[in-house]
Amino acid sequence: MKLDALELSQVAAAQAAPRLDLYAGIHKAMRALMADTLLAVGRLDPDDEAELKAASARVEALLDFCADHLQHENAFVHAAMEARAPGASEAVAHEHEEHRQAITSLREVVAALGTPPAAARAALAQHLYRQLALFVAHNLTHMHVEETAHNAVLWSRYTDAELGELHDRLLATIPPHAMMEQLRWMLPAMRPAERAALLSELRAKAPAPVFDAVLALAQPHLTPAEWGKLMRSLGLPLLPTTVLGPDWRRPEAL
Repeated sequence: MKLDALELSQVAAAQAAPRLDLYAGIHKAMRALMADTLLAVGRLDPDDEAELKAASARVEALLDFCADHLQHENAFVHAAMEARAPGASEAVAHEHEEHRQAITSLREVVAALGTPPAAARAALAQHLYRQLALFVAHNLTHMHVEETAHNAVLWSRYTDAELGELHDRLLATIPPHAMMEQLRWMLPAMRPAERAALLSELRAKAPAPVFDAVLALAQPHLTPAEWGKLMRSLGLPLLPTTVLGPDWRRPEAL
């Protein structure tokens, strides 16, 4: 999509004085989850039943995550764009339909991977890996368009206060377990300042047990240096880190 002069000016202004970015956090989570899942499928041993089941479950979890994200963007972000800039979301809405079809196709490949003779599994696993790689590649370029062109439309037609209200309405529709899954991938993927800002906001709005649960969720996926920065930013004592295995840096599904 092409940007008009007003939208281009909003992009330039956002570089000098950052605007509220509805896409930033969730897209970092999606990039992290996509990359981790793709690596898991690429190193899969199709002759190992346990690995096969685990990798298939991880792909299904990724596809669920992406399907939910499509629904949220269509219902809230695209609706907001169309309300004040009719036609602005049409191109990406078409891509969303392509992504929905790709999700269905990938689910079919995952299902097929569990049923063929053992001799055919390696070829199917390779097919899944390549199709998943194409899906990830398309999503990466798609998210770039949303973060640039779509943000320009939103910033030129909505105040940050209005965008914040829109974001709050979207978050209110996400069940607690799905929110925890988003945070599990989002928090480790963020810069320290972004991570501290999100958790500071959560600390101010959520009950203490919820805040503590989110900290416990994030800690195993942060390096000791990252954890220390977060504790200092939040003004919390640097408690002893959890005893972790040798591969603690590798993200794992919830």
